[in-house]
Amino acid sequence: MKNERPSISCFFPAFNDEATIAGLVQQALAVLPELTDDYEVIVVNDGSTDSTAAVLDVLARTYPRVRVVHHEQNRGYGGALRTGFESAAKELVFYTDGDGQYDVRELRSLAPLLTGGVDVVNGYKRARGDGARRKVVGAVYNQLAHLLFRLPVRDVDCDFRLMRRSALGRVRLTSSSGVICVELVHRLQEAGCAFAETPVGHYARPSGRSQFFTPRRVARTAFDLLSLWARLVVAPRLRGPRARKSRPAPTPES
Repeated sequence: MKNERPSISCFFPAFNDEATIAGLVQQALAVLPELTDDYEVIVVNDGSTDSTAAVLDVLARTYPRVRVVHHEQNRGYGGALRTGFESAAKELVFYTDGDGQYDVRELRSLAPLLTGGVDVVNGYKRARGDGARRKVVGAVYNQLAHLLFRLPVRDVDCDFRLMRRSALGRVRLTSSSGVICVELVHRLQEAGCAFAETPVGHYARPSGRSQFFTPRRVARTAFDLLSLWARLVVAPRLRGPRARKSRPAPTPES
């Protein structure tokens, strides 16, 4: 009898996550057999300067289903995600961050929602496990992204997603920064993909500090978001009328 459970690629972008990445990989290896018989776990080490690379090499030697991709230099969050998507070989692709703020085992909640008519299952945070300032910045970013792009999910900043690889094959991503999540959801929506959502937990970072919540990085992300909006939303609107005017008038039938 043919196995009807789709195969799954699970991947983690990791940057200086030496304290958390091993636990996440082990959680993935524990939960994936509940959902499929064919799976892989990929970690993209995005130029980490701590011991993340060494930890990952040990994991890859220990577990045959674990594969590691090393970036010699940091390519940014978007660059790490693009490498992960390109490396995934299975029918479904799941990813979440390597810093331990999400529980990989909640993949159990996403998988049943990926029915025949759904292409993407997007988590949304029940409550954000960060300090007050980060909560405010995150809320403003999410609201601005929705205002500019009219996104079909309530929490574009929730990096806990399960997608069909065939859906990913319909889009081309270019962002290198954190705005890649907005680009991803927007392009999938434009490609006609259907979304489902479910709440997931979000927890305080077990170790280390976020690389995002500094004034310089926040300002850069705001600039990247506006640039993305100009490129993906404004420019097509401006090209549309010009394209229509440039078309030759139809020839009347004789």
